[in-house]
Amino acid sequence: MNPLALISIALRFPDATVTQARDEVADAAHRLPDTPARRALFGFLDWWTGLSSEDLRRRYVETFDFSRRTALDLTYYTHGDRRQRGIALLRLRQRYDAAGLELEGSELPDHLPVVLEFAVLDPVAGTELLTELRPVIELVRLSLERAESPFAGLLSALCLTLPDMDEEQLAEVRRLAREGPPGETVGLEPFAPPEVMPDPVRRRAPAACDAPVRGVA
Repeated sequence: MNPLALISIALRFPDATVTQARDEVADAAHRLPDTPARRALFGFLDWWTGLSSEDLRRRYVETFDFSRRTALDLTYYTHGDRRQRGIALLRLRQRYDAAGLELEGSELPDHLPVVLEFAVLDPVAGTELLTELRPVIELVRLSLERAESPFAGLLSALCLTLPDMDEEQLAEVRRLAREGPPGETVGLEPFAPPEVMPDPVRRRAPAACDAPVRGVA
């Protein structure tokens, strides 16, 4: 199975369908080729499969619904709640329509599990989109890591499937951390000053892959 499909499932709200699929997701992760992303997933899966459904739902809501710093609606970080965000969401929907992805439920097109679903359906266009969104994904990962959330490992696994960020993207992460979403009065600033931010996860850096962050399968 595509690792992005497993990450997408694990990032969804843990309703009955998701919680009942946890063992199946873990089994599929063990069948993946041995890669840094796969290794990052295992720690997360140990935690994710071991929680009761009620505790998992509580942790999910506390992590992703009660904090703007770890929200999964990605264009919020770049556009805030301004009109331009609506245009960005429309363009995402048009990309999904072209690939044949039908959106269901109440999630917005920029919701990270939806973006990952698109990447599974259309790997070329999906990888391009994830690369465009990589600075925001890295920002969320660092926020989760700062909060010592087990979900940080899941974002680490995702980042390890993507190309390393270039200097322009790294600068964008720092800018987003410093300024916060447009229209907001307080920047996100979840990591300490931008000049001392932790290093991003890199595919070519074994030390980062072995770091003690919990991941997904």
